[in-house]
Amino acid sequence: MPENGGSELCPFCRMIPPKTPKGIVERTMTLMKNGNAAAYEQLGIYYVEGTKGMPKDGTKAHELWLKAGELGHHGALFNLAVHYRYGMSVDIDEKKAKHYYELAAMGGNAYARHALGCLEGNVGNHKRAMKHFILGARSGEAACLGEVKTGFTREFVTKDEYANTLRAFHERQKEMKSDARDKVAAIIAKKQGKRRGSQVKV
Repeated sequence: MPENGGSELCPFCRMIPPKTPKGIVERTMTLMKNGNAAAYEQLGIYYVEGTKGMPKDGTKAHELWLKAGELGHHGALFNLAVHYRYGMSVDIDEKKAKHYYELAAMGGNAYARHALGCLEGNVGNHKRAMKHFILGARSGEAACLGEVKTGFTREFVTKDEYANTLRAFHERQKEMKSDARDKVAAIIAKKQGKRRGSQVKV
């Protein structure tokens, strides 16, 4: 039985998770001092939501997300894109939104890839949209695969492109399956369920 009364160790740092908001923020800041990009992203979320004792401050959140992005956290760049696209804590700026979606997508963020496909499709650039959706689907994103299927039925995607994308999607799904990954995904999903709306899947 774990020393912390039965609760699990953090799957990332293998330490007992802090139980108080102050402890959580202190742990996050310690990780930030060590250059942990995810910690910058997480503290930004606390500022956006005004949780864990942090005041609501979108500007501070954006600064933290920019730093996280510089350190390679594509989820933070995705957050920035969403905020600029929908005017969350900033004025709507579609150019900046697209810029951050592109940076996030280049880093491997499939949600950003899906958003770029939607942006291109909305202005009639169906071929470009399908290129984004195909890349996203090949990285395992189900929403992108759905768009590729629609593109195939509308003849924007060839039969071979669709078949190859479907095969790559299923191979990626198999690669991503593991007990440890499922456990971490469940923890992340639980946390995201509590803070629905901070990250918007487009």
